[in-house]
Amino acid sequence: MKTFHCQYCGHALFFENVQCLQCESPLAFLPDRLNMAAIEPVTEDGQDLWRPRSRGKKQSSARYRLCHNHETQNACNFAVPASDPNVLCVSCRLTRILPDLSQPANPLRWYRLEAAKRRLFYTLAKLGLVATTPQDGQADGPIFEFLADMPGQPVMTGHSQGLVTINVAEADDAERVRRREEMHEPYRTLLGHFRHESGHYYWDRLIAEGGRLEDFRAVFGDERADYQQALQDHYARGGALPDWQDDFVSAYASSHPWEDWAETWAHYLHMVDLLETAAAYNTRLTIPGQEEMEVEDVVNPLETGRPDFDLLVEQWVPVTLLVNSLNRSLGQEDAYPFALSGGALEKRATCTT
Repeated sequence: MKTFHCQYCGHALFFENVQCLQCESPLAFLPDRLNMAAIEPVTEDGQDLWRPRSRGKKQSSARYRLCHNHETQNACNFAVPASDPNVLCVSCRLTRILPDLSQPANPLRWYRLEAAKRRLFYTLAKLGLVATTPQDGQADGPIFEFLADMPGQPVMTGHSQGLVTINVAEADDAERVRRREEMHEPYRTLLGHFRHESGHYYWDRLIAEGGRLEDFRAVFGDERADYQQALQDHYARGGALPDWQDDFVSAYASSHPWEDWAETWAHYLHMVDLLETAAAYNTRLTIPGQEEMEVEDVVNPLETGRPDFDLLVEQWVPVTLLVNSLNRSLGQEDAYPFALSGGALEKRATCTT
């Protein structure tokens, strides 16, 4: 994600901030501008609203409300344009069912789930896949349900017909690590779940409804293969097919073409988000060339229209090596524990077209 700065004092801001630490201005993320902003209260026509704070004499004409989940639960920092009839922001309105907030552990779980979903929303919006100001207070994008296991009723994280279900236990770090180890996964994060499940949603929108099934099958295989049987076979053999690294981005991707697409989609979102972050920090890379090493500035793929996939790959590899090396310096495991083959990269290229 790009870096943000307070337009009132210039201090660095982060995506989850609600107050500038330097000028103490209240902050909100303005989805219609895809930017963080210092805001100040203003009363108009009997309404208590907010506007971007200005240092000059000319005040902003934009007016906002704070998301209902901020005002009632302090669980969101997105603003809502004053003209929008929905009390929830464009991200929170995508959640249809919340966990039971009367349970002591659930408010924090819910906050973490919504924080991850807002990051997903940002990337999808930058890619032009969700509307930042949907008409008439509508929701645009996948709908979410955050559910907890009940006795005899375990909740499976997954997607079905536009609805994404997330088990709230995934918001607990210890539980997520336990599941990662139990399922022999090198990588399992809350944001990763959101990106993966959004891949299933966009398979319906972009592939099935977009008339691209034959193109999909030529790259990923025939999705008409029995899905439940494919998953049973995957877990029965203890994981991936032999030599899965030659063609798949992860072991789980080898289980079925739908999962191959969803994993590839998630890794594409990892790629563009991490490169945007690297570009925001003015990262420079040494790229091996045919004759001599070339030094390049990392390019923000979300500011260049349709990203150049060859450039993405060229910069992605050294950036992930840098990130992994930094993690190891702190005694942590690799942040991105994957080595991508030519086959996996070819599939990832389909996400840009």
